[in-house]
Amino acid sequence: MIHLFHRRITFSLALTIGFLIMILIGSILLSLPFADKAGRATAYSDALFTATSAVCVTGLSTVTTATHWSFFGQLIIMILVEVGGLGFMTFAVMLSNFAHQRMSLGARMLTGEALSLNHLSQLRVVRLIIRLSLIIQLVGAALLFVALEPKLGIGKGIWYSLFHSVAAYCNAGFDLFGPSLEQLNNNPYVLTVIMLLIGAGSFGFLVWRDLLTYHIRHKITLHTRFALAVGGTILVLSIIGFLFSERNLSQFSNSLNGVDRFFNTLFLAVTPRTAGFFSVPYTKLSTAGIVITIILMFIGGNPGSTAGGVKTSTIGILFLQSIGTFTGKEPAFSHRRFTRSNINRALTLFFSAILLIILTTLLLTMTQPSLGHNGVTKAVFEAVSAFGTVGLTLGLTPQLNLFGKIIIMALMFIGRVGIYTFMYSIFKSHPSKQSYRYPEEEIIIG
Repeated sequence: MIHLFHRRITFSLALTIGFLIMILIGSILLSLPFADKAGRATAYSDALFTATSAVCVTGLSTVTTATHWSFFGQLIIMILVEVGGLGFMTFAVMLSNFAHQRMSLGARMLTGEALSLNHLSQLRVVRLIIRLSLIIQLVGAALLFVALEPKLGIGKGIWYSLFHSVAAYCNAGFDLFGPSLEQLNNNPYVLTVIMLLIGAGSFGFLVWRDLLTYHIRHKITLHTRFALAVGGTILVLSIIGFLFSERNLSQFSNSLNGVDRFFNTLFLAVTPRTAGFFSVPYTKLSTAGIVITIILMFIGGNPGSTAGGVKTSTIGILFLQSIGTFTGKEPAFSHRRFTRSNINRALTLFFSAILLIILTTLLLTMTQPSLGHNGVTKAVFEAVSAFGTVGLTLGLTPQLNLFGKIIIMALMFIGRVGIYTFMYSIFKSHPSKQSYRYPEEEIIIG
């Protein structure tokens, strides 16, 4: 518990309120006339939607980022993406360090909640997060500048490079080219830099800590080994899937040669987890390609990263649990068993996410006239993209009515703060352990 306005509130509620305050401030700034290139005040619903998407590092937008927003508006979006991606508590720690002040226990526990840390001892990773994130984004911007400066000039090249480096690292699909990176689909260098930035952001901060301190500690935690194994497996399988489903990528552009097609296929496999950039239009992908993309968006990246989704560890644990159920063995990895709490948490998260997506898909199909009679695929795609904080769309986002915007904003928010954090903030506190148990009895399953 921490104190806010002389009231005791849970860390989950404080975290939720923090994100809401950031969204509110961002929406007010984006609704100002000079945030619009035309000098007119943007409709507050669009400003609120964009601010929510930026803070939740999604990338869905009801207006075109490249043509609608002025430099001020784009700068606000980039700042919201940065703060939303790394977490506002990370910046609170940074300011505390600059001021040479020790954070209170409540603030440290809130930071741990925001970064999905299991123990307060892991808070030392925050300094690493700040330094590593700044270094990666600056290096990424420099690499992008090499390719963009000849086309855009120095000033515009610097701004575009910095904006897309921040957006890619924080796994937010905002872009200044429009539509996304389609005009760069024949530039493997730029696509590779963007993919590396997306991967760096979705790795997870604890994974980075283990990898960067291995030469000192000579130890890789189970979490890191498991995250890398599951993430690598999913990446390989998704590449193979897209190589089969999108064999005719050349139909999107006559300028794509064999090398370009390979890199665009690789980009298709990387960006749904969960960045939101695209180099080929998703409206032209095969049905199998759309299904693969939905699955990848739902899974997302590693825990404690800038990515969304139910996370790779959730899918990995449930897969091993299913195998264990069929074989009669306990789920294990690298000679370690998972705790029953881990398994129950993964199962609850997976079921809750599925239920949430089904509910919002139903609401979208009932309230969005633009979907028509065969718009289920669009609705599912949009719902999963919002929940996974991905930012990809099949064209529904700009056509959303007010109710549709509210649905997608709610999904993006829940996807960013996390289902557990959101539910704990509603129910006031973490569930306490029962002091009693009922008799056990089996029912028929399947």
